[in-house]
Amino acid sequence: MRSRSVKSSASLLEELQTALAHGTVARRVETLRRVTDLFVGNAVDYSDEHIRVFDDVFQCLIERIETSAKALLADRLAPINAAPPQIIRTLALDDVIEVAGPVLSKSERLDETTLIDIARNKSQAHLKAISLRRVLSEALTDVLVTRGNEDVVQSTVSNPGAKLSEDSLAELVTRAERDDDLAACIGLRPDLPRHHYLKLVAKASLSVRRKLEAAHPELAAEVSSVVQEATQRVRAAAMTRQTEMARALVKSLHDDGRLNESQIATFAEQGKFDETNAGLAALAGVAVETAENMMIESRTEGVMILAKVAGMQWSSVRAIIAMREKLSGGSQTDMLSLRDTYEALRSSTAQQVLRFHRMQGTTSAA
Repeated sequence: MRSRSVKSSASLLEELQTALAHGTVARRVETLRRVTDLFVGNAVDYSDEHIRVFDDVFQCLIERIETSAKALLADRLAPINAAPPQIIRTLALDDVIEVAGPVLSKSERLDETTLIDIARNKSQAHLKAISLRRVLSEALTDVLVTRGNEDVVQSTVSNPGAKLSEDSLAELVTRAERDDDLAACIGLRPDLPRHHYLKLVAKASLSVRRKLEAAHPELAAEVSSVVQEATQRVRAAAMTRQTEMARALVKSLHDDGRLNESQIATFAEQGKFDETNAGLAALAGVAVETAENMMIESRTEGVMILAKVAGMQWSSVRAIIAMREKLSGGSQTDMLSLRDTYEALRSSTAQQVLRFHRMQGTTSAA
């Protein structure tokens, strides 16, 4: 019975396609409605061959019809997983967002290549529609983040199905320094790596401090203290299972005598912030929280102080600094100049600075 119904539908579509060769615009719109009803009502029953027939007929029907009819077609076909792929692509490429929007945001029939091409070349409204899709790959989010305006970027970041690459995250965290709303969106993502979260909090705290101090200059010292305490609480809350596992791994290596400079350099080369930080803290003999505070500072002196106390060679220090730059999205530093600075740094000086950081950590904890 189902087979007969499908065959009858295909036959009807062929007859309609032939009749449309001489139809008026009004006739096309009415026929489009009827064919859409027929397809939507029986989509699960159609074979690939029948879907191709529908595809041809839809392509023929949408010629010389008004935008509102195309928009209605897009709205009805977008949620259907078995929708004819060519008509979906045609609708997605339409310059009118009322037509393209529904399929860009909902249709599973659009391939990755088409979506990326549209994201690179179409309007911000098209990008906004794409940002609402159930799933966004890293390649697609890279284009949305790079090319999208403020609305597109916030929509992308707020989408739990969007996968953000390391490069996109670094760019977003940098942008968030000037955009409190974006900072909030990024900070709420459960998949945000800890090193990015910490940088985000550090920058946001500075912004808050400036605003509060400007409003109440007589309370500047108290404001600074309150903000510092709030930052520490937020950092503690940002501890993830991944961070805990990384620290446990490094502790195990250290307890067994297997943690050395080479292992830390390997962690850094692999972009493993938590493991690198915990390893550096262990060799330098400081708490991981103290090392973390020094590692996320905007300058590189903190890294070099820890490394000098740990007795590390410049090649390992270079790997850690390179990792830090990549993860933070900061500008590339002059490694030759840093090498000279590191070689000139005395261990006794590094120890004195580290004692100061230890004292700060103890005071804050108290």
